[in-house]
Amino acid sequence: MKYAKIDELQIYAADSREEMGRISGQDVAAHIKILLQGKEELNVMFAAAPSQNEILAELLLDTEIDWSRINAFHMDEYLGLPEEAPQRFGNFLREHIFGKVPFRQIYYIDSSAEPEKECRRYEGILRSHPMDICILGVGENGHLAFNDPAVADFADMRLVKKVELDDTCRQQQVNDGCFDSIDQVPKTALTVTIPGLTRAKAMFCVVPTKNKAEAVKNMLTGKVDVLCPASILRKKAGAKLYLDPAAAGDVL
Repeated sequence: MKYAKIDELQIYAADSREEMGRISGQDVAAHIKILLQGKEELNVMFAAAPSQNEILAELLLDTEIDWSRINAFHMDEYLGLPEEAPQRFGNFLREHIFGKVPFRQIYYIDSSAEPEKECRRYEGILRSHPMDICILGVGENGHLAFNDPAVADFADMRLVKKVELDDTCRQQQVNDGCFDSIDQVPKTALTVTIPGLTRAKAMFCVVPTKNKAEAVKNMLTGKVDVLCPASILRKKAGAKLYLDPAAAGDVL
């Protein structure tokens, strides 16, 4: 494994995707257990994507985590998909972690509700539950959650908003095997904003695959700018980035 630090961001480039998942999961588990020594309950936000499979599986292996003291949140959701659609991020998280351990409370974004009303409702929940940990990924266009370059705002006054998804973001969902064609991918979604994500005290960002290599390069070597929303993590104390060899490319 290689280690580097760029601005505030700590970077771990693993020797394999499996090692990336193992190390990131163990780091999150250790942080959770330390925090639970001093707090009665924690608030943890999870991303939903195949890139998160390894870290979620590793977390489930730790039998010492007291999940009954953890409130779980998800960070974005498509608009317009049927409630039972497997592509819905709430359903992904239910399958991979929310339905596997006894969380204290699970807070879902309700994409079947009127969008602006739901944004206000979920924002209220986030304001009353300051986030201790955010586990997230990076998109092929450098997005965090569904904050694509055209809609990302580092100074957003909202914590949750409705957004239009760009074509690169939508094509990524096809590349990930979640949809058969881009025509099937919704064009709109609800997302926690950049400030909504970075309010978390600790952020663990997990990024595998060659498809993400260009975004990682832009994130780490370019300007901190909404053209690559993930670049904001370089300014976040308490942020860690975990890469597999394909995503790290020749940057590290």
